[in-house]
Amino acid sequence: MQPPTTNHPAAAALRANRDFRLLFAGSAVSALGDQFTLVALPWLVLRLTGSAAALGLVLAAMALPRAILMLVGGALVDRMSARCILLLARGVNAVLVALLAGLVLAGGIGMPAVYTIALGIGVATAFAYPAGSALLPQVVVPAQLSSANALFMGMRQLSLFVGPALAGLVIGTHAGHGTDEARRLGLAFAIDAASFLVSLGSLWLIRGAAQGQSRPRMNGVLADVAAGVRHVWADLPLRAFMLYAAVVTAFVGGPIQVGLPVLANSRLDLGAASLGLLMTANGGGMLVGGFLSRVVARAASGRLGVLVLCMDTLAGLALAALALVHSTLHGAWLLAGVGVLAGIAQIAVVSWIQQRVPPVLMGRTMSLLMFTFMGIGPMSAAVAGSLLKVVSLGTLFAGAGLSLSAIALGCLASPALRAIGSARADGAPA
Repeated sequence: MQPPTTNHPAAAALRANRDFRLLFAGSAVSALGDQFTLVALPWLVLRLTGSAAALGLVLAAMALPRAILMLVGGALVDRMSARCILLLARGVNAVLVALLAGLVLAGGIGMPAVYTIALGIGVATAFAYPAGSALLPQVVVPAQLSSANALFMGMRQLSLFVGPALAGLVIGTHAGHGTDEARRLGLAFAIDAASFLVSLGSLWLIRGAAQGQSRPRMNGVLADVAAGVRHVWADLPLRAFMLYAAVVTAFVGGPIQVGLPVLANSRLDLGAASLGLLMTANGGGMLVGGFLSRVVARAASGRLGVLVLCMDTLAGLALAALALVHSTLHGAWLLAGVGVLAGIAQIAVVSWIQQRVPPVLMGRTMSLLMFTFMGIGPMSAAVAGSLLKVVSLGTLFAGAGLSLSAIALGCLASPALRAIGSARADGAPA
Protein backbone atom coordinates (compact mmCIF):
# COMPACT_ATOMS: atom_id res chain seq x y z
CA MET A 1 0.00 0.00 0.00
CA GLN A 2 1.31 3.40 -0.90
CA PRO A 3 -0.81 6.28 0.41
CA PRO A 4 -1.14 9.17 -2.01
CA THR A 5 1.33 11.98 -1.54
CA THR A 6 0.12 15.37 -0.51
CA ASN A 7 0.63 16.84 -3.99
CA HIS A 8 -0.97 13.92 -5.85
CA PRO A 9 -4.06 15.06 -7.86
CA ALA A 10 -6.19 12.22 -6.46
CA ALA A 11 -5.24 13.18 -2.90
CA ALA A 12 -6.12 16.81 -3.58
CA ALA A 13 -9.47 15.76 -5.02
CA LEU A 14 -10.21 13.62 -1.96
CA ARG A 15 -9.35 16.49 0.39
CA ALA A 16 -11.81 18.65 -1.51
CA ASN A 17 -14.55 15.98 -1.27
CA ARG A 18 -16.67 16.92 1.76
CA ASP A 19 -18.50 13.59 1.92
CA PHE A 20 -15.23 11.64 1.79
CA ARG A 21 -13.75 13.75 4.60
CA LEU A 22 -16.82 13.09 6.75
CA LEU A 23 -16.84 9.37 6.05
CA PHE A 24 -13.11 9.04 6.65
CA ALA A 25 -13.13 11.03 9.90
CA GLY A 26 -16.12 9.19 11.35
CA SER A 27 -14.77 5.80 10.35
CA ALA A 28 -11.36 6.59 11.83
CA VAL A 29 -12.83 7.52 15.20
CA SER A 30 -15.12 4.48 15.19
CA ALA A 31 -12.29 2.10 14.21
CA LEU A 32 -10.18 3.43 17.09
CA GLY A 33 -13.07 3.07 19.51
CA ASP A 34 -13.73 -0.51 18.41
CA GLN A 35 -10.32 -1.52 19.71
CA PHE A 36 -11.36 -0.63 23.27
CA THR A 37 -14.23 -3.13 23.17
CA LEU A 38 -12.09 -5.76 21.45
CA VAL A 39 -9.69 -5.62 24.41
CA ALA A 40 -12.21 -4.94 27.20
CA LEU A 41 -14.85 -7.57 26.34
CA PRO A 42 -12.59 -10.66 26.54
CA TRP A 43 -11.04 -9.25 29.71
CA LEU A 44 -14.49 -8.68 31.25
CA VAL A 45 -15.57 -12.26 30.51
CA LEU A 46 -12.36 -13.74 31.94
CA ARG A 47 -12.69 -11.64 35.10
CA LEU A 48 -16.34 -12.60 35.55
CA THR A 49 -15.90 -16.33 34.88
CA GLY A 50 -12.22 -17.25 34.63
CA SER A 51 -13.35 -19.56 31.82
CA ALA A 52 -11.96 -19.74 28.29
CA ALA A 53 -15.07 -21.72 27.33
CA ALA A 54 -17.30 -18.81 28.41
CA LEU A 55 -15.18 -16.43 26.35
CA GLY A 56 -15.60 -18.71 23.34
CA LEU A 57 -19.37 -18.73 23.84
CA VAL A 58 -19.52 -14.92 23.99
CA LEU A 59 -17.57 -14.69 20.74
CA ALA A 60 -19.89 -17.29 19.23
CA ALA A 61 -22.94 -15.29 20.37
CA MET A 62 -21.65 -12.43 18.24
CA ALA A 63 -20.70 -14.71 15.37
CA LEU A 64 -23.90 -16.74 14.98
CA PRO A 65 -26.26 -13.91 13.95
CA ARG A 66 -23.44 -12.32 11.97
CA ALA A 67 -22.90 -15.57 10.07
CA ILE A 68 -26.63 -16.05 9.43
CA LEU A 69 -27.38 -12.45 8.43
CA MET A 70 -24.14 -11.26 6.77
CA LEU A 71 -25.17 -12.45 3.30
CA VAL A 72 -28.65 -10.95 3.73
CA GLY A 73 -26.98 -7.69 4.75
CA GLY A 74 -24.87 -7.72 1.60
CA ALA A 75 -27.94 -8.30 -0.59
CA LEU A 76 -29.83 -5.44 1.11
CA VAL A 77 -26.88 -3.12 0.59
CA ASP A 78 -26.88 -3.95 -3.13
CA ARG A 79 -30.53 -2.87 -3.41
CA MET A 80 -30.94 -0.11 -0.75
CA SER A 81 -29.11 2.90 0.65
CA ALA A 82 -25.80 1.81 2.20
CA ARG A 83 -25.72 5.05 4.19
CA CYS A 84 -29.13 4.45 5.80
CA ILE A 85 -28.29 0.85 6.66
CA LEU A 86 -24.97 1.92 8.17
CA LEU A 87 -26.65 4.67 10.21
CA LEU A 88 -29.14 2.20 11.67
CA ALA A 89 -26.56 -0.50 12.36
CA ARG A 90 -24.07 1.82 14.06
CA GLY A 91 -26.89 3.42 16.04
CA VAL A 92 -27.85 0.01 17.44
CA ASN A 93 -24.19 -0.69 18.24
CA ALA A 94 -23.89 2.64 20.05
CA VAL A 95 -26.88 1.82 22.27
CA LEU A 96 -25.65 -1.69 23.06
CA VAL A 97 -22.08 -0.67 23.93
CA ALA A 98 -23.37 2.25 26.03
CA LEU A 99 -25.64 -0.19 27.90
CA LEU A 100 -22.68 -2.46 28.51
CA ALA A 101 -20.65 0.47 29.84
CA GLY A 102 -23.48 1.50 32.16
CA LEU A 103 -23.95 -2.00 33.59
CA VAL A 104 -20.23 -2.44 34.21
CA LEU A 105 -19.90 0.97 35.89
CA ALA A 106 -22.98 0.28 38.04
CA GLY A 107 -21.65 -3.11 39.11
CA GLY A 108 -24.74 -4.86 37.75
CA ILE A 109 -23.17 -6.81 34.91
CA GLY A 110 -23.64 -10.57 34.70
CA MET A 111 -23.02 -13.15 32.03
CA PRO A 112 -26.67 -13.29 30.81
CA ALA A 113 -26.43 -9.56 29.97
CA VAL A 114 -23.06 -10.08 28.30
CA TYR A 115 -24.45 -12.88 26.11
CA THR A 116 -27.52 -10.80 25.17
CA ILE A 117 -25.50 -7.71 24.28
CA ALA A 118 -22.99 -9.79 22.32
CA LEU A 119 -25.89 -11.30 20.34
CA GLY A 120 -27.23 -7.83 19.54
CA ILE A 121 -23.81 -6.57 18.45
CA GLY A 122 -23.54 -9.57 16.12
CA VAL A 123 -26.88 -8.72 14.47
CA ALA A 124 -25.91 -5.07 13.97
CA THR A 125 -22.47 -5.79 12.56
CA ALA A 126 -23.93 -8.25 10.05
CA PHE A 127 -25.39 -5.20 8.31
CA ALA A 128 -22.72 -2.62 9.21
CA TYR A 129 -19.77 -4.34 7.54
CA PRO A 130 -21.20 -4.79 4.02
CA ALA A 131 -22.82 -1.35 4.19
CA GLY A 132 -19.51 0.27 5.09
CA SER A 133 -17.66 -1.51 2.27
CA ALA A 134 -20.29 -0.41 -0.27
CA LEU A 135 -20.58 3.24 0.85
CA LEU A 136 -17.11 4.41 -0.17
CA PRO A 137 -17.66 3.93 -3.94
CA GLN A 138 -20.81 6.07 -3.56
CA VAL A 139 -18.97 9.13 -2.22
CA VAL A 140 -15.93 9.15 -4.54
CA VAL A 141 -15.61 8.92 -8.32
CA PRO A 142 -14.05 5.74 -9.79
CA ALA A 143 -10.76 7.49 -10.55
CA GLN A 144 -10.35 8.30 -6.82
CA LEU A 145 -11.30 4.86 -5.54
CA SER A 146 -7.79 3.40 -5.44
CA SER A 147 -6.40 6.32 -3.44
CA ALA A 148 -9.45 6.33 -1.14
CA ASN A 149 -9.09 2.59 -0.46
CA ALA A 150 -5.41 3.05 0.35
CA LEU A 151 -6.24 5.76 2.88
CA PHE A 152 -8.99 3.68 4.51
CA MET A 153 -6.83 0.57 4.75
CA GLY A 154 -3.98 2.58 6.23
CA MET A 155 -6.35 4.18 8.74
CA ARG A 156 -7.73 0.81 9.86
CA GLN A 157 -4.26 -0.64 10.28
CA LEU A 158 -3.16 2.43 12.24
CA SER A 159 -6.15 1.95 14.56
CA LEU A 160 -5.03 -1.66 15.11
CA PHE A 161 -1.62 -0.32 16.05
CA VAL A 162 -2.67 2.51 18.37
CA GLY A 163 -6.04 1.37 19.75
CA PRO A 164 -5.18 -1.82 21.67
CA ALA A 165 -2.26 -0.14 23.46
CA LEU A 166 -4.49 2.75 24.54
CA ALA A 167 -7.18 0.29 25.65
CA GLY A 168 -4.64 -1.71 27.64
CA LEU A 169 -3.50 1.46 29.38
CA VAL A 170 -7.09 2.45 30.21
CA ILE A 171 -7.95 -0.98 31.63
CA GLY A 172 -4.59 -1.34 33.36
CA THR A 173 -2.68 -4.31 34.71
CA HIS A 174 -3.96 -7.05 37.02
CA ALA A 175 -5.99 -5.23 39.63
CA GLY A 176 -8.14 -7.94 41.17
CA HIS A 177 -11.93 -7.79 40.97
CA GLY A 178 -12.44 -4.48 42.75
CA THR A 179 -14.35 -1.37 41.83
CA ASP A 180 -11.30 0.26 40.25
CA GLU A 181 -11.05 -2.46 37.61
CA ALA A 182 -14.80 -2.24 36.95
CA ARG A 183 -14.48 1.51 36.52
CA ARG A 184 -11.65 1.08 34.04
CA LEU A 185 -13.52 -1.55 32.03
CA GLY A 186 -16.64 0.62 32.00
CA LEU A 187 -14.59 3.58 30.79
CA ALA A 188 -13.20 1.49 27.91
CA PHE A 189 -16.73 0.58 26.77
CA ALA A 190 -17.87 4.20 27.20
CA ILE A 191 -15.07 5.39 24.92
CA ASP A 192 -16.25 2.99 22.21
CA ALA A 193 -19.87 4.16 22.63
CA ALA A 194 -18.74 7.79 22.26
CA SER A 195 -16.83 6.89 19.09
CA PHE A 196 -20.04 5.49 17.60
CA LEU A 197 -21.77 8.81 18.27
CA VAL A 198 -19.04 10.66 16.37
CA SER A 199 -19.40 8.23 13.48
CA LEU A 200 -23.19 8.67 13.44
CA GLY A 201 -22.78 12.44 13.30
CA SER A 202 -20.44 12.24 10.32
CA LEU A 203 -22.73 9.80 8.48
CA TRP A 204 -25.73 12.04 9.11
CA LEU A 205 -23.95 14.98 7.44
CA ILE A 206 -23.09 13.00 4.29
CA ARG A 207 -25.42 14.02 1.48
CA GLY A 208 -23.90 12.71 -1.78
CA ALA A 209 -24.90 9.11 -1.02
CA ALA A 210 -28.20 9.95 0.65
CA GLN A 211 -30.33 10.18 -2.49
CA GLY A 212 -30.92 7.89 -5.40
CA GLN A 213 -29.23 4.83 -3.94
CA SER A 214 -32.30 2.67 -3.47
CA ARG A 215 -32.33 -0.07 -6.10
CA PRO A 216 -35.50 -2.19 -5.73
CA ARG A 217 -35.45 -5.42 -7.73
CA MET A 218 -37.95 -7.92 -9.01
CA ASN A 219 -36.26 -10.77 -7.15
CA GLY A 220 -36.38 -11.22 -3.40
CA VAL A 221 -33.45 -10.71 -1.03
CA LEU A 222 -32.76 -14.43 -0.75
CA ALA A 223 -32.71 -14.69 -4.54
CA ASP A 224 -30.14 -11.89 -4.62
CA VAL A 225 -28.05 -13.76 -2.03
CA ALA A 226 -28.22 -16.89 -4.16
CA ALA A 227 -27.16 -14.93 -7.25
CA GLY A 228 -24.13 -13.57 -5.40
CA VAL A 229 -23.12 -17.04 -4.22
CA ARG A 230 -23.54 -18.42 -7.74
CA HIS A 231 -21.31 -15.68 -9.15
CA VAL A 232 -18.54 -16.45 -6.68
CA TRP A 233 -18.92 -20.20 -7.19
CA ALA A 234 -18.66 -19.84 -10.97
CA ASP A 235 -15.39 -17.89 -10.66
CA LEU A 236 -12.85 -20.66 -10.01
CA PRO A 237 -9.96 -18.63 -8.50
CA LEU A 238 -12.36 -16.54 -6.40
CA ARG A 239 -14.19 -19.66 -5.22
CA ALA A 240 -10.90 -21.35 -4.36
CA PHE A 241 -9.75 -18.38 -2.30
CA MET A 242 -13.05 -18.12 -0.40
CA LEU A 243 -12.93 -21.83 0.48
CA TYR A 244 -9.28 -21.58 1.51
CA ALA A 245 -9.98 -18.57 3.72
CA ALA A 246 -12.92 -20.37 5.35
CA VAL A 247 -10.83 -23.46 6.17
CA VAL A 248 -7.93 -21.41 7.53
CA THR A 249 -10.26 -19.30 9.68
CA ALA A 250 -11.95 -22.39 11.10
CA PHE A 251 -8.63 -23.92 12.14
CA VAL A 252 -6.79 -20.77 13.24
CA GLY A 253 -9.19 -17.87 13.92
CA GLY A 254 -10.81 -19.32 17.02
CA PRO A 255 -7.63 -20.46 18.80
CA ILE A 256 -6.11 -17.01 18.31
CA GLN A 257 -9.22 -15.10 19.46
CA VAL A 258 -9.48 -17.16 22.63
CA GLY A 259 -5.80 -17.95 23.12
CA LEU A 260 -4.39 -14.42 23.24
CA PRO A 261 -6.61 -13.19 26.13
CA VAL A 262 -5.94 -16.44 28.03
CA LEU A 263 -2.19 -16.06 27.39
CA ALA A 264 -2.21 -12.51 28.76
CA ASN A 265 -4.31 -13.51 31.77
CA SER A 266 -2.40 -16.66 32.71
CA ARG A 267 1.22 -16.25 31.61
CA LEU A 268 2.15 -12.62 31.03
CA ASP A 269 3.02 -9.98 33.60
CA LEU A 270 0.93 -6.95 32.60
CA GLY A 271 -2.57 -8.42 32.41
CA ALA A 272 -4.88 -6.43 30.12
CA ALA A 273 -1.97 -4.19 29.18
CA SER A 274 -0.15 -7.27 27.86
CA LEU A 275 -3.17 -8.15 25.72
CA GLY A 276 -3.25 -4.59 24.38
CA LEU A 277 0.46 -4.69 23.57
CA LEU A 278 0.14 -8.04 21.77
CA MET A 279 -2.72 -6.68 19.65
CA THR A 280 -0.82 -3.44 19.05
CA ALA A 281 2.23 -5.35 17.84
CA ASN A 282 0.04 -7.29 15.42
CA GLY A 283 -1.61 -4.08 14.20
CA GLY A 284 1.77 -2.39 13.81
CA GLY A 285 2.98 -5.30 11.74
CA MET A 286 -0.12 -5.04 9.54
CA LEU A 287 0.55 -1.33 9.07
CA VAL A 288 4.09 -2.06 7.90
CA GLY A 289 2.83 -4.89 5.70
CA GLY A 290 0.32 -2.53 4.12
CA PHE A 291 3.07 -0.14 3.07
CA LEU A 292 5.05 -3.06 1.64
CA SER A 293 2.07 -4.64 -0.12
CA ARG A 294 2.31 -2.86 -3.46
CA VAL A 295 6.05 -3.47 -3.78
CA VAL A 296 5.80 -7.13 -2.81
CA ALA A 297 2.75 -7.78 -5.02
CA ARG A 298 4.56 -6.19 -7.97
CA ALA A 299 7.62 -8.34 -7.30
CA ALA A 300 5.39 -11.45 -7.25
CA SER A 301 4.62 -10.67 -10.91
CA GLY A 302 1.12 -12.18 -11.13
CA ARG A 303 1.76 -15.04 -8.70
CA LEU A 304 -0.30 -13.59 -5.87
CA GLY A 305 -1.73 -16.98 -4.90
CA VAL A 306 1.72 -18.54 -4.42
CA LEU A 307 2.82 -15.47 -2.44
CA VAL A 308 -0.17 -15.69 -0.07
CA LEU A 309 0.28 -19.43 0.53
CA CYS A 310 4.01 -19.04 1.27
CA MET A 311 3.34 -16.19 3.69
CA ASP A 312 0.63 -18.19 5.44
CA THR A 313 3.12 -21.05 5.86
CA LEU A 314 5.54 -18.70 7.65
CA ALA A 315 2.73 -17.13 9.69
CA GLY A 316 1.67 -20.58 10.90
CA LEU A 317 5.17 -21.30 12.23
CA ALA A 318 5.18 -17.97 14.08
CA LEU A 319 1.78 -18.71 15.64
CA ALA A 320 2.95 -22.16 16.71
CA ALA A 321 5.90 -20.50 18.48
CA LEU A 322 3.42 -18.69 20.76
CA ALA A 323 3.20 -22.02 22.60
CA LEU A 324 6.62 -21.23 24.10
CA VAL A 325 5.95 -17.58 25.00
CA HIS A 326 6.06 -16.39 28.61
CA SER A 327 7.10 -12.81 27.90
CA THR A 328 5.04 -9.93 26.52
CA LEU A 329 8.02 -8.77 24.46
CA HIS A 330 8.58 -12.16 22.82
CA GLY A 331 4.89 -12.55 22.04
CA ALA A 332 4.79 -9.03 20.58
CA TRP A 333 7.68 -9.77 18.23
CA LEU A 334 6.02 -12.93 16.94
CA LEU A 335 2.66 -11.22 16.40
CA ALA A 336 4.32 -8.26 14.70
CA GLY A 337 5.84 -10.68 12.19
CA VAL A 338 2.46 -12.32 11.62
CA GLY A 339 0.96 -8.84 11.13
CA VAL A 340 3.48 -7.90 8.44
CA LEU A 341 2.61 -11.05 6.47
CA ALA A 342 -1.13 -10.52 6.97
CA GLY A 343 -0.94 -6.85 5.94
CA ILE A 344 0.81 -7.67 2.68
CA ALA A 345 -1.64 -10.45 1.81
CA GLN A 346 -4.81 -8.65 2.92
CA ILE A 347 -4.41 -5.53 0.81
CA ALA A 348 -3.22 -7.45 -2.25
CA VAL A 349 -6.15 -9.87 -2.11
CA VAL A 350 -8.83 -7.22 -1.42
CA SER A 351 -7.53 -5.09 -4.30
CA TRP A 352 -7.66 -8.16 -6.57
CA ILE A 353 -11.28 -8.86 -5.57
CA GLN A 354 -12.35 -5.23 -6.03
CA GLN A 355 -10.90 -5.18 -9.53
CA ARG A 356 -12.47 -8.52 -10.41
CA VAL A 357 -16.08 -8.21 -9.18
CA PRO A 358 -18.78 -6.12 -10.95
CA PRO A 359 -20.00 -3.17 -8.81
CA VAL A 360 -23.57 -4.52 -8.79
CA LEU A 361 -22.30 -7.63 -6.94
CA MET A 362 -19.76 -5.91 -4.69
CA GLY A 363 -21.89 -5.88 -1.53
CA ARG A 364 -22.70 -9.58 -1.75
CA THR A 365 -19.15 -10.58 -2.65
CA MET A 366 -17.63 -8.57 0.19
CA SER A 367 -20.22 -9.98 2.60
CA LEU A 368 -19.12 -13.49 1.59
CA LEU A 369 -15.50 -12.54 2.23
CA MET A 370 -16.37 -11.00 5.60
CA PHE A 371 -18.41 -14.07 6.47
CA THR A 372 -15.35 -16.29 6.10
CA PHE A 373 -13.43 -14.22 8.66
CA MET A 374 -16.03 -12.64 10.95
CA GLY A 375 -18.66 -15.36 10.95
CA ILE A 376 -16.59 -18.54 11.06
CA GLY A 377 -13.79 -17.25 13.30
CA PRO A 378 -15.81 -16.61 16.47
CA MET A 379 -17.69 -19.91 16.06
CA SER A 380 -14.31 -21.55 15.91
CA ALA A 381 -13.52 -19.65 19.10
CA ALA A 382 -16.33 -21.46 20.92
CA VAL A 383 -14.74 -24.78 19.97
CA ALA A 384 -11.29 -23.53 20.99
CA GLY A 385 -12.58 -22.41 24.38
CA SER A 386 -14.00 -25.86 25.00
CA LEU A 387 -10.75 -27.50 23.87
CA LEU A 388 -8.84 -25.57 26.54
CA LYS A 389 -10.67 -27.70 29.12
CA VAL A 390 -8.80 -30.77 27.87
CA VAL A 391 -5.61 -29.44 26.22
CA SER A 392 -3.00 -26.91 27.32
CA LEU A 393 -2.71 -23.40 25.91
CA GLY A 394 0.61 -24.34 24.32
CA THR A 395 -0.98 -27.30 22.56
CA LEU A 396 -3.76 -25.06 21.25
CA PHE A 397 -1.30 -22.54 19.76
CA ALA A 398 0.99 -25.24 18.34
CA GLY A 399 -1.92 -27.10 16.77
CA ALA A 400 -3.41 -23.94 15.23
CA GLY A 401 -0.12 -22.67 13.84
CA LEU A 402 1.07 -25.98 12.45
CA SER A 403 -2.38 -26.59 10.93
CA LEU A 404 -2.12 -23.25 9.10
CA SER A 405 1.32 -24.14 7.74
CA ALA A 406 0.17 -27.61 6.65
CA ILE A 407 -2.98 -26.28 4.95
CA ALA A 408 -1.04 -23.56 3.11
CA LEU A 409 1.66 -25.98 1.95
CA GLY A 410 -0.95 -28.48 0.80
CA CYS A 411 -2.82 -25.81 -1.15
CA LEU A 412 0.30 -24.99 -3.17
CA ALA A 413 -0.75 -28.01 -5.23
CA SER A 414 -4.02 -26.27 -6.20
CA PRO A 415 -3.85 -24.70 -9.71
CA ALA A 416 -6.83 -22.46 -8.88
CA LEU A 417 -5.14 -20.94 -5.81
CA ARG A 418 -1.81 -20.59 -7.56
CA ALA A 419 -3.61 -18.76 -10.40
CA ILE A 420 -4.84 -15.94 -8.16
CA GLY A 421 -3.47 -12.66 -9.49
CA SER A 422 -2.39 -13.94 -12.90
CA ALA A 423 -3.70 -12.30 -16.06
CA ARG A 424 -6.63 -13.76 -17.97
CA ALA A 425 -6.75 -13.93 -21.71
CA ASP A 426 -9.14 -10.94 -21.82
CA GLY A 427 -6.66 -8.83 -19.88
CA ALA A 428 -8.71 -8.72 -16.69
CA PRO A 429 -7.19 -9.81 -13.42
CA ALA A 430 -7.50 -13.53 -12.85
